[in-house]
Amino acid sequence: MKGTLKAVAVKYPKEAEVPFVCAKAKGVVAERLLDIAHENNIPIVNDSVLTEVLSVQDIGNAIPEQTWEVMAKIFAFVLENDKNL
Repeated sequence: MKGTLKAVAVKYPKEAEVPFVCAKAKGVVAERLLDIAHENNIPIVNDSVLTEVLSVQDIGNAIPEQTWEVMAKIFAFVLENDKNL
């Protein structure tokens, strides 16, 4: 299904060594996942390449090493924005 919406949620608890995939969905379920994020003021980043890479990971698995740099930038951005609120 070309053009199907995909969404991936990533979590990085303080005790974890690296972030991990905590949810993923496509189609109407992805829309609902995004709605839940909006409703709970969870930051959303629109990056189709990163989503494609993360969407093939199993839920509960650490994010791949090749995504660490971009994810670090995303987490830094989110943390900085939280400070400014």
